[in-house]
Formats: sequence, structure tokens, C-alpha cells
Amino acid sequence: MAIHYFCRHCGTNMGTIENQSIHAENLGLNTLTNEERQDMVSYESDGNIHIKSICEDCQEALTRNPELHAYDYLIH
Repeated sequence: MAIHYFCRHCGTNMGTIENQSIHAENLGLNTLTNEERQDMVSYESDGNIHIKSICEDCQEALTRNPELHAYDYLIH
């Protein structure tokens, strides 16, 4: 099982955690609401987990240009 982090705005692969015994509490997933969890976390049939987050480039772009929050996808 691997946990893959992707940017929700540009699709960049931000990293992977290869660990068989990691718990949701260690990742902070237990702090998400059900709605947030449904939006941000997907479970694949092979046991891998995909988590949508935000990369540093997109965070910086959103900080400098708040109007970009209206878009789901950012190109940088």
C-alpha cells in the first residue's frame, strides 16, 4: 500500500509514502470532516490511497492572486 499526494490545482505529484502500517491519525485524516474526506481522499482497488493537497507553487499563486480561488485548476 502506498499513499500518493497530488496537488488539487495543478495535478503535480507531491510525493509518496510507502508504508504498510501508517494510520489515518498519523496523516491527520481523522481531523477532516466527512465532506472533506470525500473530496480529498480516494481509495484505489489496489490498496493505494490518493490524497489531494496543495503544492507550494499553487499556494503561493493563490496567496498573491486571491481571485484564482474561483478556478479548480491552475497552470504554473
